[in-house]
Amino acid sequence: MTLDRSIKIAPSILSADFANFGAEIEAIEAQGADWVHVDVMDGHFVPNLTFGPPAVKAFRPHVKTFMDVHLMIAPVDPYIEAFAEAGADMLTTHIEAGPHIHRTLQAIRANGVKAGLALNPGTGLGDVAHLLDMIDMVCVMTVNPGFGGQSFIESQIDKVRALRAMIGDRPIHIEIDGGVTPETAPRVVEAGADVLVAGSAVFKGGSVSEPGVYGQNIRAIRDAAEAARA
Repeated sequence: MTLDRSIKIAPSILSADFANFGAEIEAIEAQGADWVHVDVMDGHFVPNLTFGPPAVKAFRPHVKTFMDVHLMIAPVDPYIEAFAEAGADMLTTHIEAGPHIHRTLQAIRANGVKAGLALNPGTGLGDVAHLLDMIDMVCVMTVNPGFGGQSFIESQIDKVRALRAMIGDRPIHIEIDGGVTPETAPRVVEAGADVLVAGSAVFKGGSVSEPGVYGQNIRAIRDAAEAARA
């Protein structure tokens, strides 16, 4: 199976106007977003608290592209079915979130959604090789998870490059989450990434009443990333 490795921009709605999610989602999609990234945080695995399954279910009718739901929660397994039923197209779980990652990935697939595997900055690739036949995406965290607006961690570029070699021709996306800007995007794309999560870099300066700014920000990231491939 071949994989569409074109650059995908996935704005994180953690940076959107919380009082206006439906319109914000529709605005970023109209302005060129390829995916919508939903950051689920539990205040336990990461130091922040965001969305549960009811919120994801409320977002779903507004998402016409692809809803990438990033589960920064522990434990994960008790909530997989609820988030799948809420409408996620992909559930991404952290390899660090529990002792039985193989079982967690099996459960995600069993619920009929794509499975993503996220790695914190301090996590190596040693265990990933044994999971490649179970995943559709690896998310490399280029900040420590929990908050938006953090600075990009340079050491993760080499991790992306090693991951790209490990994946080979398997149909697995490499997603970058954290500190993505027009300056950092080309470097991770050159290393092998194809999905770029961006929060503040997409939403800064714009609003539902001025959505064109979102489009300008998305195009700036995409153009810089695609230039790295040229």
